[in-house]
Amino acid sequence: QVQVVESGGGLVQPGGSLLLSCVTSGNIDNIYAINWYRQAPGSQRVLVAHVAGDGKTNYADSVKGRFTISRDNDKSVTYLKMSSLTPNDTAVYYCNAVVRNIWGRLEDYWGQGTHVTVSS
Repeated sequence: QVQVVESGGGLVQPGGSLLLSCVTSGNIDNIYAINWYRQAPGSQRVLVAHVAGDGKTNYADSVKGRFTISRDNDKSVTYLKMSSLTPNDTAVYYCNAVVRNIWGRLEDYWGQGTHVTVSS
């Protein structure tokens, strides 16, 4: 079992920055990857950024060059640094921990989400 808690959302003006945090606890030694998703009103949840266990990262085209995903050395906290924000970035941001269980299968654990609103 892994617990996932996001924080750091809020209201920011266009062009501003925010730092989201995802704290994972429990069986974090078996975390396979951490993803950040977002869901805008009336839209589906989409993948924004990904960091694998080996540290390799991937980003959605819409956020490349503006968002950075990173993890603490002890891998218990994953960050999403968001810069040059636009109203299109307004969404609920969710952290997803992908964990390999004792049978070798991957399981998903989700946080409750944190709201990001970009508006003047």
